[in-house]
Amino acid sequence: MANKAKIKVGIVGLGKMGIMHACLLNTFSNVSITALCDKSRIIRAIARQPFPEAVITENLAKFQGLNLDAVFVLTPIPIHYHIIKQIYEQKISKNIFVEKTLTSSYEQSDELATISKRNGGITMVGYMKRFGVTFKHAEILLSQQILGDLTSFHAYAFSSDFVSVKKDSTAIISRGGVLEDLGSHVVDLSVWLFGNLRVTSATINSQIHPNSEGDISFTTDGIDGMTGKFDVSWRKYDYRMPEFGITINGTKGRLSVNDDEVRLELKDAPTKRWYRADMNDNVGFLLSSPEYWREDKHFLDSLIAGKETECSFKDSLKVDFLLESVRRMSK
Repeated sequence: MANKAKIKVGIVGLGKMGIMHACLLNTFSNVSITALCDKSRIIRAIARQPFPEAVITENLAKFQGLNLDAVFVLTPIPIHYHIIKQIYEQKISKNIFVEKTLTSSYEQSDELATISKRNGGITMVGYMKRFGVTFKHAEILLSQQILGDLTSFHAYAFSSDFVSVKKDSTAIISRGGVLEDLGSHVVDLSVWLFGNLRVTSATINSQIHPNSEGDISFTTDGIDGMTGKFDVSWRKYDYRMPEFGITINGTKGRLSVNDDEVRLELKDAPTKRWYRADMNDNVGFLLSSPEYWREDKHFLDSLIAGKETECSFKDSLKVDFLLESVRRMSK
């Protein structure tokens, strides 16, 4: 990879996430958007204007023979498995980035992780919150054992995306359930920060459709008896923009972090606050959240170096296993 003039990238899915990643990738001077795939004829026609030299198709098989260095899979979660399986089977590329979650089930994710290991490529699942400056700062503080022994944490992920959706609506099916869509982010953050966790209880608080929960709560335990509680909902009022956060308790105090700030409350010490606006939250090109640019850069840098990413298919299995445990326990 180091001697190649351009990294040839293919993108599958040109919805909101696909368009955003395509635009971000196009700002990297060492990237060539070589192929685009989407089922919508209108979307394909629109894509021809900014990417006139790319192969634009509705048939993923036409990516064969293009010698793509990497493929970005940016479709709805329920079809990730079939697309990635096809990419491997048709030898389109062994290097794959996919937006979270890897698939809709641990069994499917485990199969893809096994295939990726056999192929020896660079893989990544887009858990972008760990690339946020506030969460990264919290990770640094925890690595310094500033809270002493960790005793418990509370993680949440809220939005009002479907607060007014009627029961049995099929509007949310393409996004899977709230556990995958929102909950996977805080599960990934928790596994990243605390290591392996085990689900001890789970409750679905509302279910919009038989195949998609509206909000859910669950508890975990972890290393040295640390307990965790998760609350996830996309039916919360006053959360026009999704919000993610974790409060961590230790023997020396408490650390709270969300998208906007980090707050440290140590015993017998003044409270400290770090705000996102003061944390050098700058990137090479800003589109949507800065985290997206950082995760794309991390994948490209890993590809060039031939070094596995922080969020490989194998690493993401910890998240998928936890999500599967929650699903089983909440039935």
